[in-house]
Amino acid sequence: MATLTVGDITPRVQYTASAGQTTFAYAFPIFVNTDLKVYIGSTLKTLTTHYTVTGAGGSSGGNVVLGSGASAGETITIYRDLPVARSSDYQTGGTFRAETLNDDLDKLAMMIQQVEYDLNNRVLRFGQFTTGIPLSEFTESDTDRANKVLSFSSTGDPTITQELGVWRGNWAAATSYVVRDLVKDTSNSNVYICLTAHTAAGAQPLTSNAGYGNWALLIDSAAAATSASAASASATAAASSATAAASSASAAATSKSGADTAKTAAETAKTAAETAETNAETAETNAETAETNAEASEAAALVSKNAAATSATSASTSASTATTKAGEASTSATAAASSATAAGSSATAAAGSATSATSSASTATTQAGTATTQANNAGTSATAAAASAAAAAASADAFDDSYLGAKSSDPTVDNDGDALTAGDMYYNTSTNRMRVYSGASWSDVAVDAATIVSKTSATGSGVLPAGTTGQRDGSPAAGYMRFNTTDTSAEIYDGSAWSPVGGGNTTDKALYEMSNTVSANYTIGNSNNAISGGPITINTGISVTIPSSSTWTIV
Repeated sequence: MATLTVGDITPRVQYTASAGQTTFAYAFPIFVNTDLKVYIGSTLKTLTTHYTVTGAGGSSGGNVVLGSGASAGETITIYRDLPVARSSDYQTGGTFRAETLNDDLDKLAMMIQQVEYDLNNRVLRFGQFTTGIPLSEFTESDTDRANKVLSFSSTGDPTITQELGVWRGNWAAATSYVVRDLVKDTSNSNVYICLTAHTAAGAQPLTSNAGYGNWALLIDSAAAATSASAASASATAAASSATAAASSASAAATSKSGADTAKTAAETAKTAAETAETNAETAETNAETAETNAEASEAAALVSKNAAATSATSASTSASTATTKAGEASTSATAAASSATAAGSSATAAAGSATSATSSASTATTQAGTATTQANNAGTSATAAAASAAAAAASADAFDDSYLGAKSSDPTVDNDGDALTAGDMYYNTSTNRMRVYSGASWSDVAVDAATIVSKTSATGSGVLPAGTTGQRDGSPAAGYMRFNTTDTSAEIYDGSAWSPVGGGNTTDKALYEMSNTVSANYTIGNSNNAISGGPITINTGISVTIPSSSTWTIV
């Protein structure tokens, strides 16, 4: 099975199809094609018959491909629906593969996402900051719940209550009624509910009937009519308000249109003023040209001085007039430009107000989106924290079942009372050793430092355990070796008796010293000859055993 990455993503996606659309993407991982369920509208479709799936075994999802194109507007729902079951098991003492563990954990994460989606979207839930449903049990029996409805008491506790009642139509005399029967009083159109089973008698209205105590008013027709009238009036007022709002909107549109028209007129006036200014500048230029020609004429002929002077005066007058007209035209142009600027400013201000309003709306929308995102992030963080706590608790429980802690003797069950499994470990406080369970028995996995034969250095000496003759092992095995401080010599156990290992304590290399007292039970080996220097003292309660095939000589 492929290794997947299970992200924090909703395992469900829904589309509104376009005409003929066949391919619909999903962004969450699945193991196999059958992990997906596909609905068109409210109809569950069949894999291979109605659709195929791509992307199974991948972390990023794939596509659902319909066999025939969808109709425009059809709702296509795709969601992951893994069977809530465990399809694998780990064998005791078997191989513990990381791939298998990852697949199992991925399936668990996917199942949790399915449950999370159902809890968040398909059940009635209480808010995070409400007190929620009380912790007291809902103990009503099925008999008590029959033909009842679920409700909540004045303290918020879940409880059961009767259905509203059974409609019996118009009240009639000589009719048998039971508790919670509903009738109409035809004299005033009021509706009543029966409180006590009885056979009706008398006449309407029920308020004047001798059996009125058997009934309770449920609907006051007059009051309902008043409420309906008030509601109608409110609806009318709302409609009027809507009409007034529409009129205001229309007036605003008209004002905008007038402003646009004024702006256009101002722009036209500005253009005309600019044209007049140009014409004035042309006239001024022509006047200047005429003045120049007059001055030239005056210079050319003294005879024509007076005529030339007259012409110059006329030209000057014309120039002055032209300058005056140019000034007037410039003033008109300035005024027109000012009007145009004012109109433009008004338009700019209106546009700015509109932009500000749009910006404020956009900012509010953005802030709402941010708040929603932050709330979603907080919910995601809480979910992730709960999942981490659950995983930590599961890991702690698994470790507690594998390492059983400190105990004085071999346990027969784990800390949960379950059977031991191969690989379980514990620390034996009696021997100060760590022990491991093979699946059948316990054995040491380490020894205490005090039981290890050490050495002084790499080229030095081995340090043998040392003690008196009386401190020998009670049940030695062949090959045991120690230094006997009583005899001041090394000794080895051959399987039946302790024997010295050459040397001993010497004062001269030609002499061998031994103790003259036997302080511990001793058995000479079969077919062995033993020799001791006398005299020899055997302590009280101590014996020396000499097999029939052996001899002991005391010199």
